Amino acid sequence: MPEVLASVLATPGLHWLVLTIMAAGIVRGFTGFGTALIFVPVGNIFLPAADVIAITMLVGFGGSAALLPRALKVAEIKDVSTLGAAALLTVPMGLWVMTQLPQDTIRWAAALIAAAMLSALVLGWRYRGRITVHKLLGIGAAGGAIGGMTGLTGPAVILFYLANGSRAEIVRANTILFLAMLDVVIVFNMTLGRLITWDMVALGVTLSIPYFLTARVGQAMFDPKYEKTYRTMAYLVIALAVVTGLPIWD
Repeated sequence: MPEVLASVLATPGLHWLVLTIMAAGIVRGFTGFGTALIFVPVGNIFLPAADVIAITMLVGFGGSAALLPRALKVAEIKDVSTLGAAALLTVPMGLWVMTQLPQDTIRWAAALIAAAMLSALVLGWRYRGRITVHKLLGIGAAGGAIGGMTGLTGPAVILFYLANGSRAEIVRANTILFLAMLDVVIVFNMTLGRLITWDMVALGVTLSIPYFLTARVGQAMFDPKYEKTYRTMAYLVIALAVVTGLPIWD
């Protein structure tokens, strides 16, 4: 036990990681997403990409425990299950790509993906077509590949749900469920690939405590009547990820 505590306390930038994960918990609580968009850019400053992805997913279990019970009452289970099934197949590919790329390349990729998502939303792009199984599979596959490579599990699915005009409550619930599925899938694949160490687990468990508490605070703040406010907050979260994720600040 003392060794585990010592390894956590020795984590570079630990106080910044704690503050960041608390902010991420609040945002995820009332928007349904935002954990990776906030935590990954900051985490990449202090830790290797594989560590950041693993810790983000492990911490995500805390958010899922806080948010899933309420989300399951609203989420479109069939559609989200289709998204998750496709992501299951592409996560290993994304993780493999991550292990082959330099740290700065992954950081640039994360920032550019977030920037592309933000641009599409701000410019008013809207999906007008019919939502078919094939399209859901494609979106889920993209989410799995991007999540495995960068730790940003949400952009593809969030972009789809926000852009097609779904109600904020549905966007939030579907996203919470999908991200919970990907947390499990990515951690499972990283464990098989021996990419997760006990030090990562210890740090993930430690950070999940403040994350769980602040996610509950954020959930208490959520009110479907303020749909426009939540969409605006989602855009601001993405913009923050783009700016802070750039390696030029190192």
